[in-house]
Parts: sequence; structure tokens; C-alpha cells
Amino acid sequence: MTDAWKQPLKLAVVGHTNVGKTSLLRTLTRDVGFGEVSHRPSTTRHVEGARLSVDGEPLLDLFDTPGLEDAIALLDYLERLERPGERLDGPARLARFLEGSEARQRFEQEAKVLRQLLASDAGLYVIDAREPVLAKYRDELQVLASCGKPLLPVLNFVSSAQQREPDWREALARLGLHALVRFDSVAPPEDGERRLYESLALLLENSREQLERLIADQQAQRLARQQSAAQLIADLLIDCAACRRSVASEAEQEQQAISELRKAVRQREQRCVEALLKLYAFRPQDAAASDLPLLDGRWGDDLFNPETLKQLGVRVGGGIAAGAAAGAGVDLLVGGLTLGAAALAGAIAGGALQTARSYGSRLLGKIKGQRELTVDDSVLRLLALRQRQLLQALNQRGHAAMDSIQVATPQDKTWREGKLPEALNKARAHPQWSSLNPHSKVNQAERQEQVEVLAQQL
Repeated sequence: MTDAWKQPLKLAVVGHTNVGKTSLLRTLTRDVGFGEVSHRPSTTRHVEGARLSVDGEPLLDLFDTPGLEDAIALLDYLERLERPGERLDGPARLARFLEGSEARQRFEQEAKVLRQLLASDAGLYVIDAREPVLAKYRDELQVLASCGKPLLPVLNFVSSAQQREPDWREALARLGLHALVRFDSVAPPEDGERRLYESLALLLENSREQLERLIADQQAQRLARQQSAAQLIADLLIDCAACRRSVASEAEQEQQAISELRKAVRQREQRCVEALLKLYAFRPQDAAASDLPLLDGRWGDDLFNPETLKQLGVRVGGGIAAGAAAGAGVDLLVGGLTLGAAALAGAIAGGALQTARSYGSRLLGKIKGQRELTVDDSVLRLLALRQRQLLQALNQRGHAAMDSIQVATPQDKTWREGKLPEALNKARAHPQWSSLNPHSKVNQAERQEQVEVLAQQL
């Protein structure tokens, strides 16, 4: 291992004020708390740094710099610094500027940026692709080029409908900058980081091995997050499928038991939401608005509202819902709970056969004075859909995003129709697998095996 290998690559993130430099760093470091992100100009006033390591070995130092504010005036000033007959190159001219009083006064912000770029191996020039190409940006690039360091333009916010990518590509090509990276720190493309580091490797051949290690590590982390997320969702579904509670056949006790089970399922789903946010390094408040839809820490669309199922296109076949839809007089989908013995009492009419098949002799043995509550299949489908939607939103979200997480209606039919996975049917027969039941044994090997199988299907 060479001495150069032991030294992390130093990268200065530079550009005009308020173009998303700190936002880019938040996304690259997966740190929602890095720096300050705001729509106000000149939010970053000092150079801030972050380090990316693999297996404890530092590979990349990233430096956030203040925004360039008056490059036009600075370029004029630099041109006046040369004495008659002098032919200073860029770094020499900048060195003279940085030694002077103007670097500590009028151009203090610009001086901080230039010092950091001169001390770095390369720079990322961040561009707000929604902005028109103005003279000040061309002058900025000319000043930064004086540092003699490789510059990689990063077109930020390219997902916006207002982006002007073709204009920027043309302008950068005129300045001799043909290599660039498309990015979006709010909604980064799946391969955005990889492309950025691959482009850097073309500019910095001596650092290629370090950058390739970063790429491999980030891909491994992405895969590990997805696998862990699938495990969390599978665990939630097994918990809810295996949940089973007995209640006396008295209206008041039934209603209380239904209410308690609803509350338990809601809380269990919310724990899964919080675990997914933590896994993806987002804050709880990132999913606290009704747009998720989450409301006051819970899903805004009630898990037990039949309208929610209808909106997400969950097919409700026979059984409980069919009995209710046939006008049986008791809408047992409220709460998404199966009231088993009610079928034999004639309360759910068309749902009786499915209910009897599902619970067999165990149900028939409960006729005298006891009923069993379980979570309906349609609610299991809804739980799976909502967690998959959230997971998709997290995979597409940058750590600079300031708006609440929003999810879209799923386009595929997975989980909305067809048979439920066999793992959930097995869980129905094992109430000890549910943490929502008393005396649960969630560490059983067979339960974990079914969680693994279900996670693969997710």
C-alpha cells in the first residue's frame, strides 16, 4: 500500500450561492444533519468537511464551501493584479490575490472557496440546472479554472420540470468542460453516486482505485439496506398474520377487544415505519405529514377504513367483506378483523363458508361463549402495499429533501390480488409467532425461516 493510498482524496464542492452544494453533500454522506440547507442565499459561510471511509479506512474528504457571490468583480480585479510585462499563470495570480487585503475584506467569501480548491485534489462545480446560463457563472468557472485543479460540473436538480440541461451542456462545452454529471440531491437517480465517482476517476487516474472501492461499498450498502427493509416488512406481516385473540361473545367486550387489536396493529405498523426511516438515515419528521400519508405519527388514511382498500385497488374476495357487501347487515371489514363465530351466528351471511374453512374445528369449538379475532387478509395486503410504497419512496429520496415523504399509488398488482404468500398462511396457525400476542416466541427458528422466505418475496 502506497503513502498516496493512505491519504484520502480531497474534493472541494464549489459553486454559486444557493445552488445546492450542501444538499449534494447531504446526499453523498447520507447525513440529513450535515451543514444547513435553506432557500436563503449564502447559507454556508465557512468551509465544512465530511469524510467517507470503507472498513475504517478514509477514502474521500468532502469540503463544503461558501457560495461564490461576485465572480464578475473578482475576475476584473484579478486581471488588474498583473503588472506590466508579467505573464502570471492562474495559481500564481491567485496566490498574489490571497496575500492581499481584498481577500480578507471585499472578496472574503471567494477567498475561502479558492483556498479550499487549491488545497484539494479536484472540485465539484455544482450548478442549479433550473437557472439560466448567465455571465456570472462563466466568470466563476474562469476564476475556478485558475486554480489549476480538475473540475467536474454537477448539474443539480435535473429532475425538475424547469431544468435547462441542454443550455448548460452547450455553455460548459464552450468552456472546454465536456465531462459532467447529472444529479439531483432531492431525488437522486439510482446510479447517480456511481456515475459521479466514475467521472471523477476519469479525471483523477491516480485515485481510481479509491473511488472504485467507494462505488463497490455503496452498492453493497444499498443492497444490504434493501434486504434489511424487506426483513422489517416481513416481520410486520408475520406479526399481524399470526395475531389471534379470544374474546367473550358479549357486544361490549367484543368492541373493546376489536378496538385494542386495531390499536395494536396500528402501533406495530408505525414501529415498522420508524424502523425503515432509521434504516435509511431519515428523521421521524420526514414522514410525519399527511402527504405520506402519515398524520400525527400514524398513517393518515386509516388502516381499517374500507375506502383505503378501495383506493389502493385491493380486491376483497369472499369471506367477511363479501358477506358485508352482500347486505348482511354487519360490516365486519370495519377494523379489518375477522369475527369467526359471527359467521355461524348468521351475521355475515356469504362470508360463513370461507370463515369456517379458515379456522375449521378450532373455530367450531369456540361457538359456546368465545370468539376469535384475527387480522383480515385484506388488511395484510394493505400493510404490505403501504410499506412497499414507503420503501420505494425512501429509495428515491435524497437526504437534502426538505418536503415530507410522498408515496404514489402502486402501479403493479402485487399484493392487491391473488393468493397471499404461503408464509402468512403458516403464520395463521402459529399465534406464538406474533409479538402482538401474549407469551409470544418470536425467536423460534421456524418463524425466522418464514420471515426470510417472505422477505425474499417482498
